[in-house]
Amino acid sequence: MLPTKRDNDAAEVRLSFVRSLYLQRGTPLTGLIAHVITASAIFAKTGDPFYLYVGVALTLIWAVRMFGMLAFDRRDDGEFTLAQTIRWERYYVAGSVVVAGTLGIMCAYALVVSHDAFAELASISITLASLISVVGRNFGSRLNVDMMILAVCVPLTAGFLILRDPFMVVLAGLLFPLFMTTRSMANGVREFLFNTVMAERKAGQLAERFDIALNNMSHGLFMLDGDGRIEVLNNKAREIFRVQSTIDLRGRTLRLALRLAARNSILPPEDLENITRRIENLASGRDRRLLIRFSDDVWLEFTSRLRGNHGVVLIFEDVTARIRQEEKILQMARFDSLTALPNRNWFQDLATSRLAKLKKNRQVALAVFDLDDFKHVNDTKGHVAGDRLLQAVATNLKDICGDQIICSRFGGDEFVLFFPDVADMTALGEWMDKIANGLSGHYQIDDNRIFVTVSGGVAIAMAGGTVLDDLHIKADIALYDAKRRDKNRWSLFVDSMDEKYSARQKLKGDLRDAIINGTINVAYQPMFTPDGTRIAGAEALSRWRHPELGPISPAVYIPLAEEIGIVNDLTRCMIDKAVADCASWSEDLFVSVNLSAYDLATNDIVRVVDEALSRYNLSPLRLHLEITESALVDDANSVRRILETFRSRGITVAIDDFGTGYSSLSYLDILPLNKVKIDRAFVANITEDGRKLKLLRGVVNLSRELGLSVVVEGVETDEQLKVILENDCADLIQGFIFGAPMPAASFVDLAARMSGKQETAPSKPAGKPARRVRG
Repeated sequence: MLPTKRDNDAAEVRLSFVRSLYLQRGTPLTGLIAHVITASAIFAKTGDPFYLYVGVALTLIWAVRMFGMLAFDRRDDGEFTLAQTIRWERYYVAGSVVVAGTLGIMCAYALVVSHDAFAELASISITLASLISVVGRNFGSRLNVDMMILAVCVPLTAGFLILRDPFMVVLAGLLFPLFMTTRSMANGVREFLFNTVMAERKAGQLAERFDIALNNMSHGLFMLDGDGRIEVLNNKAREIFRVQSTIDLRGRTLRLALRLAARNSILPPEDLENITRRIENLASGRDRRLLIRFSDDVWLEFTSRLRGNHGVVLIFEDVTARIRQEEKILQMARFDSLTALPNRNWFQDLATSRLAKLKKNRQVALAVFDLDDFKHVNDTKGHVAGDRLLQAVATNLKDICGDQIICSRFGGDEFVLFFPDVADMTALGEWMDKIANGLSGHYQIDDNRIFVTVSGGVAIAMAGGTVLDDLHIKADIALYDAKRRDKNRWSLFVDSMDEKYSARQKLKGDLRDAIINGTINVAYQPMFTPDGTRIAGAEALSRWRHPELGPISPAVYIPLAEEIGIVNDLTRCMIDKAVADCASWSEDLFVSVNLSAYDLATNDIVRVVDEALSRYNLSPLRLHLEITESALVDDANSVRRILETFRSRGITVAIDDFGTGYSSLSYLDILPLNKVKIDRAFVANITEDGRKLKLLRGVVNLSRELGLSVVVEGVETDEQLKVILENDCADLIQGFIFGAPMPAASFVDLAARMSGKQETAPSKPAGKPARRVRG
């Protein structure tokens, strides 16, 4: 078992006791002189040489002990082990016992042999006097005390008893309590001193630990007495107040420490009185906690603990890092991390606060601005450039608005402004023009020069009873109106906008319900062979008949579907119905379905098509999928991989409205296509414009060279059809010349009638051809 700390301390105290035995050289010498004189006097009185032998023996014993003490001096290097301490203690005890035993024998000899009253009195007196040193000098060793008492007690008691005198026996009996009392006194002194030394040592250790803890605190500390004077301060307090260690502040007032801090530029001299007063209030108990800003943007937090009538303890710490972190957290909670403008919540608080201070008859306004076609910047320049553009616009906005208008970024490219006091519409219009014109223009973002236009909407109301959220909704409606009117402008909200907005929102909800409930209908426009004798298939076109408004044009509801993000649901509905209908047709007919850019953004469309084909057991060869060039703009490679998946399943892939984009020829090369559908723009005026015919023939020849079949759309007149036939420009014809979009039942009936006819030239359906809007 390892020794405990108390064991180590006890060993050190024991060593100090043993060392005290060896260091007191005068007492043994004094005792020797007394002993030799006594023995010599008895010899002179009695003439007995025994006493001379005792004197010589005591002298020799003293010399040997002195030699041992000198040896101890040479070994006393402060690094004694406990075993060495015990060994030196026993060496000392041996000398003490020999001396005590010699004196005891001299007493017994005087009683039993000499029978001389002086010899008895002198020997007993000097022996008992020597025992006093047990208490006064030899208490340091319990073993020494016990052995010396025994060495004296045993021969002296034996001497009394050998005389066989009753009175001497009584004296022998009285020696025992005398010796026990002497032993108890010596042990008591030793225990008292041991406990005192241990207590002092423990107190010293506690004081040392307290001092270490005090001076290693992360907090500064001043302990003040009842008069406000410093009793204790730690190193951290000196460090914070920059007080040199040579300056003793104990007994000085706290005001002096603060003056030293001001002299050392810890706190501004002009704030000295104010800070001193506040800290003195804290020290008096009037305050419990105090946060003070010192020089160099340093913050110290003080707390006080009263000590009754004995003063107070002031503890303080440098909380600058915490304050800065709190400010940073507050900044993050209140401001947009990208533009440093107030965020939505902080804008709401600021605007509400300003609104509450206004008179009810004052006018306020809320405006919303965003960047026109900002998505295009992110798509073409990257999101990093987009973020930097937003930062530049925000900086510009802050410079324009100053402190008069509360500006905020709500997210994306949406900036919201609150006008806390609008004099009239003229003033508001001037501000809106200034902001719109100031934000528009060229911005240099890294190596890119980006031209920006903005659209805005603003709503105005009286301060009394204004709800900011309602005002924001109206401003959004006005913004929508501005964007609807070709963007790069701002609009003021009027009530009629709300009606249009509500009607549009209702139409969005009705469209969503129609798709969910499957009430979107499908019309089929047939595709004929050029001679018009056979129907090869049909293109599926969506149709929506509103229960209240009647038929809704695809040009209206398809943009709505894109706006609310349900184009994929519309496509899924169309694929399901078209595949289901085609499965009931003659096996030589196909159905063609349009896919939008939204459908080709992910691989989900592959799963939708596979599930529909599997559900209705339709051969993939009878399904044609049409894509437009606009679907290829964002990620042509991703679209190509999806189309290759369709091709691998046997599905025919066609590019629709070919020739209306910017990169048509390159798409013919890189995409896995089966068919090209030539846009009606190539057919219009084909009979009057020879260049149009040459362009059509060139595209057809190029497509066929690449192994692609050709469908010509928008054929409406006999003259157009004749030119196409004469120049062999089509594999299939789709247009009003042969048939307009029709319900599924009508298409099935037409296909059945056409399959029963002989191969004769068809007659054009009666009625004036009309242009279609394809959905």
